[in-house]
Amino acid sequence: MKLKGEKQESSDYSEGSKGKMTLLLALVSLISAFGSSFQYGYNVSVINSPAPYMQDFYNQTYFHRNGVPMDSGFQTLLWSLTVSMYPLGGFFGSLMVWPLVNNCGRKGTLLINNIFSIAAAILMGTSELAKTFEVIILSRVIMGIYAGLASNVVPMFLGEMSPKNLRGAIGVVPQLFITLGILVAQILGLNSILGNAEGWPVLLGLTGIPSLIQLLILPFFPESPRYLLIQKGNEEQARQALQKLRGWDDVDDEIEEMRKEDQSEKEEGHFSVLSLCTFRGLRWQLISIIVMMMGQQLSGVNAVFYYADRIFQSAGVDSSNVQYVTVSIGAINVVMTLLAVFIVESLGRRILLLAGFGLCCVSCAVLTLALNLQATVSWMSYLSIVCVIVYIIGHAIGASPIPFVMITEMFLQSSRPAAFMVGGSVHWLCNFTVGLVFLYMEAGLGSYSFLIFCAICLATIVYIFFIVPETKNKTFMEINRIMAKRNKVEIQEDEEKLEDFHTVPGGRAEKREISSSEL
Repeated sequence: MKLKGEKQESSDYSEGSKGKMTLLLALVSLISAFGSSFQYGYNVSVINSPAPYMQDFYNQTYFHRNGVPMDSGFQTLLWSLTVSMYPLGGFFGSLMVWPLVNNCGRKGTLLINNIFSIAAAILMGTSELAKTFEVIILSRVIMGIYAGLASNVVPMFLGEMSPKNLRGAIGVVPQLFITLGILVAQILGLNSILGNAEGWPVLLGLTGIPSLIQLLILPFFPESPRYLLIQKGNEEQARQALQKLRGWDDVDDEIEEMRKEDQSEKEEGHFSVLSLCTFRGLRWQLISIIVMMMGQQLSGVNAVFYYADRIFQSAGVDSSNVQYVTVSIGAINVVMTLLAVFIVESLGRRILLLAGFGLCCVSCAVLTLALNLQATVSWMSYLSIVCVIVYIIGHAIGASPIPFVMITEMFLQSSRPAAFMVGGSVHWLCNFTVGLVFLYMEAGLGSYSFLIFCAICLATIVYIFFIVPETKNKTFMEINRIMAKRNKVEIQEDEEKLEDFHTVPGGRAEKREISSSEL
């Protein structure tokens, strides 16, 4: 009992002392999120504004080569390839997460990843001069690979570096930069800036600049301490990295917690994706991230953005001003994600997930009603605008940022890369699927397609309510213990493993002490 009391005391002490956002931690969060996550967002929306000018370029190039204009069906195919190759590349990028982060480290992977972005930026920026549209489609795949890696590695890198009481807030920072990237692309894509016949190659090429900045600055920052200690076995480097990140010398508590995590995982070794999928002790964690990632992408966020222009036009916004409305929606997205950074540690992850998906669910249902009645009831078009805004708020506070935070928190070091690979692949595959299927859904169901999104949000809420635990302010080992109870197997297995592991001469009490305090 005394042991537990001592433990409680030390964790109270460490909570008070660990909660500091040091300058180094803030800088590494900003540089890695700006250099990587920002471009994910930027490339999501960068081709929306200049689409007509880019399609003209495709047409002219084809005419220049063949002497006949392009068939409209072929042009539609080329354009849908230009759009959909990005999420497909993202899927391939997610498949590269596991080998890269285990062999090159988290920071190393982010640095290597910049090569993809800079290469794609040069190709896209010079495509008009080279008179080739194939290069744009190829570059979209390369940018997708870049974004697939970035969207998984940045949350992992920052989550492993953060103290437990800032992990949620820092974990939302990559999503904040994704929304910022979307907003910057929307602003630069205005007709008066770069969204015109002359400016679009520059607009596409600008994506290389954040990568170049990251490539120059990130090498001066430390690697993830957990990676250094648990995967590289280098305690001295891990201690130095932690001392720099925390801004003080006494990091023994955190080193000790990492050692415990390392010890409990020694038996299991590194998880590949296959072993992760078949290991019973991580079953509910795996199902949870798959459900949250599917919920995040299949809840209709792309569809709402797609419909937004039309919804505003039907409410009487002039078609030439719709692009400014799109920018304002992007701004709301950024502001609400910024709010999530500040409230995720006080309210917790569960509340934000439930509230976020709840708002999305209600606004999809009301939006279906409003879109169907707007021909007969004049004020319904304004209600549909409110629904779009409420939906964006819901997605920005919960559905978008929190699932990536949860992957970091629900898995220990050895299974985390494989978990990100699975979660990231689901994220990008669902993104790709919605892009392909939505146009057909919209043609067949019209505004009723939002009812499908409403049902998906509802199913996700029910799952989160019953299964997903609160992970706020807990160490990775504590979260692992909560999930172990749900998996119903791990506690006993671990206890046996640890008893075997800690056999000391005549140490029966020693064994029991370890298993009771660690489990």
